Amino acid sequence: MFVRAYLRASTDDQNAERARPALEAFAAEHGKLIAAYYVENESGAKASRPELLRLLKDARPGDVLLIEQVDRLTRLTRTDWDKLKGAIQSAGVRVVALDLPTSFLAMQSSSADDFMGRMLDAMNGMLLDVLAAVARKDYDDRRRRQAEGIAKAKADGVYRGRPADTERHARVQELKAAGFSLTKIAEHTGYSRSQVCRILAS
Repeated sequence: MFVRAYLRASTDDQNAERARPALEAFAAEHGKLIAAYYVENESGAKASRPELLRLLKDARPGDVLLIEQVDRLTRLTRTDWDKLKGAIQSAGVRVVALDLPTSFLAMQSSSADDFMGRMLDAMNGMLLDVLAAVARKDYDDRRRRQAEGIAKAKADGVYRGRPADTERHARVQELKAAGFSLTKIAEHTGYSRSQVCRILAS
């Protein structure tokens, strides 16, 4: 069994590795070492996350996917969560979250018996579904409040929008002039391909 830690933050200005000490301490308490870290700055509401997909590709049956909180793994819609959950189950990976104590037993190399193992998997699967739904509701609520705030600011004539990152935009233009592809520019700057296209068109 390998323990694979997944660390995520939503934006580039957030520290995705913030929870690393807590995960390391948790693994040590259970007599384990973390075999690999998968770190990315991507929205949890986004289904396609390169590092998470790489983790599932690297994983073997019985491995642990270790996260700080369930919302680090998902803020997905129900449909996308069901797909991700299916991919996790197909990989034979067990999710252990620091905010889901019933998942901690997965850190043991083997269950006491097959029946208890299956019961724990079923219970954790149900609780994961609940926490995934809560995480998505929190995401939707924050987006709604943000939209309401922007609408009010616009109505009051005080909304200016987010200032452009001029240095980063200039870097996009430099890489394009140097002959880099859209994919490579996105990799070097941390923008998505669609953001790169918008910057180049502006």
